[in-house]
Amino acid sequence: MSERRRVHSNPTFEQQFGYCRAIRIGNAIEVSGTAAVEPDGSVTAGGVGPQTARCLAIIGSALEELGGSLADVIRVRIYITDISQYEATGEHLRAAFGGAPPTSTMVEVSGLVDPEMMVEIEAEAIIDPDHDEAD
Repeated sequence: MSERRRVHSNPTFEQQFGYCRAIRIGNAIEVSGTAAVEPDGSVTAGGVGPQTARCLAIIGSALEELGGSLADVIRVRIYITDISQYEATGEHLRAAFGGAPPTSTMVEVSGLVDPEMMVEIEAEAIIDPDHDEAD
């Protein structure tokens, strides 16, 4: 059985609710729903676009800590509080994934854990077996 490796990005919040940011088992990495939270705990300001960029940055950091990258992402799930803002989210997804986009689902939700949060993103990644975990 493969070793499980976990990454935490906000240990206080994650500990309170009993989850970790991401977990790697073998070549698979699952990233928890990720909202746009700054290091000081505040929600990223500026709307859906900046919040999407922040979510992707947090996801990217978690993947890197586990030996992966955004290039390894095969699926994202996007939860957005105002579906009419989908273009701002799409712009940042295209920038993050370039010519190798993952599969994707976007759904409108009535709210997230903090009323200032407008978007939350989950990700699944598979590390290429030829990719060296130590990279």
